[in-house]
Amino acid sequence: MNAHITRTTPAAKTAMIIAAVGLLILVAAPWWAGRAELRLFGEVYLYLSLAVLWNLMAGYAGLVSVGQQAYVGFGGYMLFALTMFAGLHPITAVLVSGVLAAILSVPVAALIFRLKGAYFAIGTWVMAEVFRLSFAQVSSLGGGSGSSLPVGVVKSLASSRSGREALSYWLALGAAVVVIACVYLFLRSRRGLALTAIRDSEVAAAGLGINIWRTKLEVYVVTAAFTSIIGGLIFLQKLRISPDAAFSVNDWTAFVIFIVVIGGIGTLEGPIIGTILFFVLRETLADLGTTYLIVLGVVAIVIMLKAPKGVWGLVRDRYDLELFPLSYRVRTDAPDQGT
Repeated sequence: MNAHITRTTPAAKTAMIIAAVGLLILVAAPWWAGRAELRLFGEVYLYLSLAVLWNLMAGYAGLVSVGQQAYVGFGGYMLFALTMFAGLHPITAVLVSGVLAAILSVPVAALIFRLKGAYFAIGTWVMAEVFRLSFAQVSSLGGGSGSSLPVGVVKSLASSRSGREALSYWLALGAAVVVIACVYLFLRSRRGLALTAIRDSEVAAAGLGINIWRTKLEVYVVTAAFTSIIGGLIFLQKLRISPDAAFSVNDWTAFVIFIVVIGGIGTLEGPIIGTILFFVLRETLADLGTTYLIVLGVVAIVIMLKAPKGVWGLVRDRYDLELFPLSYRVRTDAPDQGT
């Protein structure tokens, strides 16, 4: 009997084929879906991207941030500033905002990484409030009341409204695919293995020679860059921005944490499952007003009590499924009957 180490499983291969077919169908959505459906799908992709990024920080690096709205808002405001004052194309401005966020996140990390546990979480929220108050003072971007994207900037995306909506949809879908692919490839790399070791035991990881601070810094900087890009895409869809909307802890952090917790923290499948469940609940219960938020809270509490690893964690433990092959497995081959 021969044994060898592998990561690929039949379930993962099947999932990848289904995902590829599903992606082709989603790419063609502007030709078969209505305007409302395109906006909803685009919102789903953007929330999925935020959830995957937050999960990378909290679920793998142990950086439980409640201030990621800082980079969502930063990306949105950089989109407006770079298009209105620097004359950049909106897509270029979104990408540049990611670079600027990565640069800005380095001194921010140097400050908040001095905090641990709950103090770190509070520190990230305080930093987000600093961002919000700072942009509220910029009168050229509307100050506290906000600003709308100029008509000329909007039309630079496409001449027709349907063309702009299709482009916004494709950008959101592309962002989700890129984020998931980058996080997946990162977790399969040597640095991803080091990150997993840090998640399991920082003491043991340090004993193996892993630079914990640098690894966490890399994750924080990359997450900040991608979150800023997603923020730019969010407000490219909305076409209007204000400090309260851009730096909303409820919209861009609380809901994202809910998605990751109910789906399964520390897995790639969890944010996907969580995003689907969140939007199903939202679209079903949205007419209930504040009761909708109460139901979300009850769902989160029940899942945390009954399935601490989330819905996907429950499924994975029961059926030993892994749609994104990250874990190493020992596979044995049956001996050749002729030998």
